[in-house]
Amino acid sequence: MRVWIDLTNSPHVLVLRPVIDDLRRRGHEVDVTARDFAQTLGLCARYGIDHTAIGHHRGERLPDKARGLASRSTALLRWARRVGGWPSGSRPFDVAIGHGSNDISIAARALGIPVATAFDYEWATVQHQINCRIADAIVIPDAIPFDRLDRYGARGKIRAYPGLKEEYYLADLEPDGAVLDELGLDPSAPLAVVRTPPEVSLYHRFHNDRFADVLHRLREQGQVVVLPRTDAQRVELREAGGFVIPERPIDGPSLVAFADLVVSAGGTMNREAVALGTPVYTTFDGKPGAVDDALIADGRLRRLDDPAQVTLAKRDRSGADGGRIRRDPALLTNRLLSATER
Repeated sequence: MRVWIDLTNSPHVLVLRPVIDDLRRRGHEVDVTARDFAQTLGLCARYGIDHTAIGHHRGERLPDKARGLASRSTALLRWARRVGGWPSGSRPFDVAIGHGSNDISIAARALGIPVATAFDYEWATVQHQINCRIADAIVIPDAIPFDRLDRYGARGKIRAYPGLKEEYYLADLEPDGAVLDELGLDPSAPLAVVRTPPEVSLYHRFHNDRFADVLHRLREQGQVVVLPRTDAQRVELREAGGFVIPERPIDGPSLVAFADLVVSAGGTMNREAVALGTPVYTTFDGKPGAVDDALIADGRLRRLDDPAQVTLAKRDRSGADGGRIRRDPALLTNRLLSATER
C-alpha cells in the first residue's frame, strides 16, 4: 500500500511519527508532505522524517486562511499527480492521512484517494466543516461525544480510540537529559515549561492577561523555558528578559518530562504533560473540549484562574514510571487505515 501523510503544524510531526514508523514496519510505502509553519519542518529534520515542503501559513485572518487553503490544496494535488505517475484511470496513493489537514483532504478527494483525518478538539468549526464532510474515516478520542460532530457530517465515519493521542505517540519516549544541557538548564533547580497562546488559531482569539502575570511569577521562582508560537512573541519575550527561549526545534517531550510544572494556553503540550505525569495548568480561554473537560474532572489537568495559584518547586519523582500511561500506536494506525474500507 502507498500512503500519503501531510503535516501542517508542529504537533502533527510528533503525533504521526510513530504511525509513519509503524506503516513502514508493515511494509507500506509512505510519502510525507509538510507545511512551512511554526517548527514543522525543523521537527521533521530532527526526527529524520523525509518530506517534501509545500506551502506556508498565510496569516490568521479568515480570508488569508481561505487563500492559503486553496493555494496549498492545489499545490498538493499537483505534487500528488507528479510523484504518483498518475496513469489514466488510476490514483497515485491508496490512502491520504492528516491530523486536521484540510489541504490534504481536498487534494486527495479531487484525486479519488480515500481520506483519514484525526483531531481531538471538536469546536474548530471551520476546519471540521471541511474535513469531516470529505473524510472517509474520522479518528478521535472516545471522550468526545459522537453527536457533537453530527453537524459537521461525521455520522458513520467516526473511529474512536481510548485515552489521549499523546499516550500513543509518547509511548516509546525515554526522556533524554541532553535537552537540559542544550538549553543550559540546572537539573537541580525548579523548572517550568510554558507554551504561549495560539494567537493565529481561529478558535482562540482572546487576549490573555493572566498569561503575562504567570510568566512574571514563574520567573521569580525558578528556571522558565518559554516556547513562543510566533516571531512577535519571541521578540517580546527576549525584551522582557529572564526566560530561556529555544532558538531551534528541541526535544520538547523530554523537556516536558523533566519539568516540574507546565503551563500552556494550547492543548497538545498540556496533554503531553498529563501523559508524562508532569503537573500542568491550562490557561486556554476558548470553548473547552470534551478531552480537557474529562482531564480536569479527573484532576489530571488544572485550570488556572488566578496567577497566585502557581507555585514552582521541585516535584516528587519517586512514583513508578511517574504516573505515565503508555498505549500502542498501532491502534492509531489501524484506525487511520480504516479509510480504505469504504
